[in-house]
Amino acid sequence: MNEQILPRKFYNQETAIVARELLGKYLIRKIGKKKLIAEIIETEAYVGPEDAASHSRFGETGRNKVMFGPAGHAYVYLIYGTYHCLNISTREVGFGAAVLLRAARPVKNITQKMSGPGLLCLALNIDRSLNGTDMTKRDGLYILNNGEKNNNKEVFIGPRVGIAYAGEWRDKPLRFRLNV
Repeated sequence: MNEQILPRKFYNQETAIVARELLGKYLIRKIGKKKLIAEIIETEAYVGPEDAASHSRFGETGRNKVMFGPAGHAYVYLIYGTYHCLNISTREVGFGAAVLLRAARPVKNITQKMSGPGLLCLALNIDRSLNGTDMTKRDGLYILNNGEKNNNKEVFIGPRVGIAYAGEWRDKPLRFRLNV
């Protein structure tokens, strides 16, 4: 496995580009000496304050401030009072955009399903304590470039899930999934 961690410049670009390019990358969760490794297979882009489905649509708050910070930081929040969701901030400081990691495929030391953002976080023991983690450092949570390009893999592009309230943004093609 290529051990190249994704640099800040990878995340500091258009959110939809980051969302697509994260497909096939390895999400690493270190717990003590154990490394949990998952291949990212589904993402959604939340492209900024104009996006009616984005947490940044009402401006910066205590909950979403990571979205407005430097690119490449984990934005972890709780939904339905039960499930955590992992996002990664993108673009320039002050903009307010992020990519939601929706699903992954177990690669090493993972036995649980990761077929949704809540299950992904459960399988990798990701919770609010990781909110703000710099994903460009080899700490407890980061992403590696596994050396593969997705140019030859079929990618589904379609509307995001669970955002019926978002008006015209409901149908934007901002969900990306590897057909694996």
